[in-house]
Amino acid sequence: MRNSRRSTVDAVFRERRFAALASLFAPAMLAGSGCANMNQLFPQGSTARVLPTAPTLTDVIAVINNNTNLVRSLYSADASLSAPLTPTLRATLAVERPRRLRLRAETALTGPELDVGSNDQLFWLWMKRQTPPSIFYCRHEQYAQSAARQMFPVQPEWLIDALGLPSVDPAGQHQGPTPVDRGKLRLQSQLMSPFGPQTRTIVIDAARGWILEQQLYDAAGQLLATSRTSNHTRDPASGATLPRHIEIHWPATQFQANIDFRSVQVNTLLGAQASLFDLPQMGSTPAIDLATPGLNLLAPR
Repeated sequence: MRNSRRSTVDAVFRERRFAALASLFAPAMLAGSGCANMNQLFPQGSTARVLPTAPTLTDVIAVINNNTNLVRSLYSADASLSAPLTPTLRATLAVERPRRLRLRAETALTGPELDVGSNDQLFWLWMKRQTPPSIFYCRHEQYAQSAARQMFPVQPEWLIDALGLPSVDPAGQHQGPTPVDRGKLRLQSQLMSPFGPQTRTIVIDAARGWILEQQLYDAAGQLLATSRTSNHTRDPASGATLPRHIEIHWPATQFQANIDFRSVQVNTLLGAQASLFDLPQMGSTPAIDLATPGLNLLAPR
């Protein structure tokens, strides 16, 4: 009986969350057009080959890690956020590796619509159209045993990896690089998470080493998350190559979103705006700890 009731609660909550996500993008039709063709807005990254024609595992890991390590922080004040078949929302994105992230989206007429963030201690999610309005948060170390997994099927710091900034442990268990399609290589790695082993695949450009795609699977082989990245550009100051278009998909929650950047500042934050990654305070909007024992997400508040 308890499991049946829990399943019903989870199902209804998912329906509410999907409705909130859908309504999130609806007002964006009033906000104007988005980035229709990002290729025309900025040059592509360097076409120079960085990998040998027959790269070893060591070569591939070094190229991935060297590029990621060039980026300590990034910031974009003119990003956009969209979902399939919807217009775009204006967005700002800030990242300080390894765990700090803040993504905010809004429209010109309705104001703030979404706030997703993470700092060293916790992460949060706020959507204006969530019913009832709440700021949901959870401490990182409590994620695996919390209701947060209903919202985030992967650990929130995966979002930083999804931006094209993964790190690969040279001492880890890997398979590859394996040629896939034309001009691509796949690296498969075994990872350990708070809820068991996971498998990550990274697909890169075989010549330039750009991150093109990432997938994360659970121990049963179920796909948890996918990230596809494109429109790569090279930051002249840091030397890092970053994508300007990111597609994120969480199959278990049917969530899919695209993030596009017109411009990105690399390594300009570096602790200068520490409050940027604080849990937001929104007047009378309640903050709900998703790790609260026995939390009923449908209870009146």
